Parts: sequence; C-alpha cells; structure tokens
Amino acid sequence: MSEAPATVAPPSLRVVPGRPRPLLSIVDGVALVVGVVIGAAVFETPSLVAGSVGSTSGILLVWALGGVISVLGAFCYAELASAWPDAGGDYHFLTKAWGSAAGFLYAWARIAVIQTGSIALIAFVFGDYASQIFRLGPQSAAIWAAIVVVALTLLHLAGLKLSSRGQRWFVAAQLIGLAVLIAGGFLFAPAAADPGELAAPVKPAAFGLAMVFVLLTYGGWNEAAFVSAELRNAKRDVIRVLLVSIGIISAIYLLLNLAMIRALGVEGMSGSSAVGADLMRRVAGDRGATAVSLLVVAAALASINAMIFTGARSAYALGRDFRIFSAMGLWRRAGSVPANALMVQGAIILALIGFGAAGRNGFESMIEYTAPVFWLFFLLTTLSLIRLRKVEPDRPRPFSVPLYPVTPLLFTAICGYLLYSSIAYTGAGSLVGLAVLALGLPLLWICRRRIAIS
Repeated sequence: MSEAPATVAPPSLRVVPGRPRPLLSIVDGVALVVGVVIGAAVFETPSLVAGSVGSTSGILLVWALGGVISVLGAFCYAELASAWPDAGGDYHFLTKAWGSAAGFLYAWARIAVIQTGSIALIAFVFGDYASQIFRLGPQSAAIWAAIVVVALTLLHLAGLKLSSRGQRWFVAAQLIGLAVLIAGGFLFAPAAADPGELAAPVKPAAFGLAMVFVLLTYGGWNEAAFVSAELRNAKRDVIRVLLVSIGIISAIYLLLNLAMIRALGVEGMSGSSAVGADLMRRVAGDRGATAVSLLVVAAALASINAMIFTGARSAYALGRDFRIFSAMGLWRRAGSVPANALMVQGAIILALIGFGAAGRNGFESMIEYTAPVFWLFFLLTTLSLIRLRKVEPDRPRPFSVPLYPVTPLLFTAICGYLLYSSIAYTGAGSLVGLAVLALGLPLLWICRRRIAIS
C-alpha cells in the first residue's frame, strides 16, 4: 500500500530564507518614523514636563532641545544606515562594531523591554480610549488592546504593500487630528486668565527628568535604520527620511505645547492627568473630550502599526544570526515580510497584555522601565560609528556626519547624561528594566554553549 503524498504548502505561502526588498519610498519611510514617534506619549508628557520645569520658557526650551538633540543623533544614524543598510538596524551596527554579544543583547532588549513593552503600553492606551467610545465589558481595555495587536499583526502578515499603505492612512488621520487640536488651542479655546507659572526655581534633577520625558517622546526616529534595507535608495534617502520626520515632529510638539500653554497655563498643564482632553474640553466641552478619544485612537494605531513593522525586523535579524532563534530568521517572499518574527513578536505582546490586565503600572513607571536600556543602547550605537570609522575606514559612506568627530562625541555625551538621569532621577522601575536586560546574559551563554557542542 503506497503512502499518501505529503501536503505541500503553495509556494506563495511558504516561509523561506529570502531577503528584504527595496520597496519603500521616502513618503513610506517618513510615515513609519512619524507614526512611531508621535504616539500616545505626546498626550501624557506635556503635563509631566510642565510640572518639572514650571515655566513657559522652560517648557519650550526642553522641547526645542529635544528636536536639536534628535537631529544630532540622526546625523550619526544616517551615516551608519547609508553605509550598512540592513533590516536589523541598530542590531546590525552593534554587531559589526562590538561583536555578536552586543548585538544579541540589543535584540534581546528590544524583544523583552524596549519594543514589545512599548507596543503593549500603547495598545492599552488605545484600549482605554476605545473603551470610552464603545465598551467591551469589565476588561474592555485589555480586550481592545489584544484586538488591535492581532489585527495589525495580521495586516503586516498580509504583505508589505498593504501594511505600508495602511500606515499612510493612519498617520494622515493622526496628523489631521493633531492639527485640529492645535488649532482649537490657538483659535477657539478661551485663553487662560493667568499663565500660572510655578515659582520654584528649576533644579538640575528636575531638568534632567524633563529631558528624559521629552526625549523618550521624541524616541523612535532611529527606527529609520530598520527600514534602510527596504528603502528604494537607502544610500540617498535615509538622511532625508530622518530630517523630514524630525522636522515634522518638532514643529508639532512645539505648536501643541504652545496651544496647551495658551489655553490651560503652565499650572493647569502640570495639574492635568489628561492634558489633551482638558484642552479640547475648553474648546468644545464634553464633545471635545470624545474627539480627543478618537485622536488618541488614531495616534495609537499609527504607532503600534509602525512599531510592529520595525520590531519584527530586529527579531528577524536575531533569528538570522543565532541558530537557536532560526525560525524567526526566515523571510516570506510572498508579501516580503518576516512572517515568523511577526508571529513571535505578536505572541509576546499578547502575553504582556494578559499580564498587564491583572495590574498595570502607570505611564511614568513604563518610562522608568524602558529609559535606561533605551539610552544605554543609543550610547553604544553612537560609539559604533566612531569604532567603524577606525575599523573600516575605506567603506563607502554616501552620507558622512558633519563636523566629525564633534557631532558623535557630543551626542554620546548627551546619551550618557540621559542614561544617568534615567537611573538617578527615576524610581525602582529603571532597575527592573536593567535586570531584565541582564537576563539576556545567561541566554547568550546557552546559545554559545549549544554552538560549541554542535
């Protein structure tokens, strides 16, 4: 009796060891970066910054500094990404400069701390505001969070063209909503009777904490490195994507804070738990609060969709280089997506959502959890630029950092200050994030031991 023939998946559905293809335009790259950066955080941090610096000039200074510092970092990343375009982004740069251990720990940090935790947090914010529009029972926020993660992961699995097109629509809705919010603050909200600036002088600790909040709100522009291998002309377009994105983001942040200061005053901002909703309530009463819910939903969709895209690329790079994770290192040619990495990432995020449903930490706690790890790897990636200039001096560099080595050294010093601030001026959450990062060390040892045995 002959055996039945084995079932073979159609070629278009097989996950095979393909490679990323350059299908993204500059507009797609900008939409991804802006979508990552302008998320739910911008509706939380203005009140925290106002409470830390206590004056109109101080608020505008720290937000403007955030844009300037981001441009300095963008110059460094543009050189790295144009010289070594790769779907692994920072992971690829760190591995080339410092070896596989540094790359592995970064990829572990993205999976365990930076990326999946950020997506889960924003998914919960999406759930909170979606529940104000349509509630799904006692665990409504968690249910909505799980729904949006599953839906957007499926969107990415359907293919790069569909997910990038969706990102354009999400970011368009996000920017239109922010424009309405800014216009409402300037044109329709009654001006605050008293700016209500706080009298206490700003201490270095308060300024450092404000910069931690601001730069994490700017955080995400470096995700352009993860799409460098998929830009149509990475050597030319990476710097354009970065500078256009940061310019748009900086303008929106400054205008939004000016609108809030005008309508609420510094004291009103610092005392608000939902500063965007309070601004729109001044414009249109309770109907304004509902409008803000829709705006936050749009912002969260854009951020989650973009972070799912870039997070899966670093997971793919980890699987490509470490045999124990090899299933994530396969690229599905149909749709040009890292399908297994997307599914593993989605499962981790859903697990975090399930854990968070029992007892979630607040927004500040999540900043404490992610900030030290975030700035540690920012610092190491910038140092990678300096090391690779020495190790591979003849490598073609379509874009070179202006004023080298002053620019990367200045950005390295800023990263060091923010790393210090994120530990010294925050709570125990920062130590938890570093402890989770340290768990990657025994995992790395296991990986290397298996390679040695085999």
